[in-house]
Parts: sequence; structure tokens; C-alpha cells
Amino acid sequence: MSAHDVSIRITELTVSALPEENINHPHFSVKVSWRGDDRYAVERMRRCLGADGEWDFEPSPSNREDDWIATHRFAYEEALKLARQACLRLTVNGFTVDDVLGRAEG
Repeated sequence: MSAHDVSIRITELTVSALPEENINHPHFSVKVSWRGDDRYAVERMRRCLGADGEWDFEPSPSNREDDWIATHRFAYEEALKLARQACLRLTVNGFTVDDVLGRAEG
């Protein structure tokens, strides 16, 4: 890398099925966060999405075992795919994405 080269890495994305102007957007969003080594986590409210589709609390770094990391870290494209699917299935206070979108239209 020369003195004039720069490096750019996307370290976090927000994925939501609600438009940003919707007041509920933050509650129906998930994050895709870079975790090093070209691996990403899908996160929501201090929980990480596992390959099994379940949300788990993320252990502290010293308590993360290799098998946990293997099922909760994804390649970038896979993390985006899982985040898109997950945000469509979110339920907050008994309301689904469809419920919130329906109220916005009505």
C-alpha cells in the first residue's frame, strides 16, 4: 500500500422492513456488524442471530467458544440475507412489520 492508498470497510449496516421515517423503524431493525476476518454478525438488542434462526445473547469475548462463533458469524452476503429475513419476522409488543405498515397506510 502506498502512502496515498486508502482502505474502506463497511463495519455496520442497518436492515429494516420499515422506512426510515416510520417512528418504529429503530425497533424493527437489525444490524449487520463486521467482526473481523471477513465475518459478520447479525445483531438486535445485544443478541446475535444464529445459523438456526434463533437469537442468542452474545457472550463476552473471553467466553465465546469456537462452536458458538462458527454458528453466529457469517460471510457478508449471507449476513445480509439473514438480516433481511430476520427483519421481516420481527414482532415488537405483539405487532409485526405488516401490522405497523398497515397502520401507516390507514
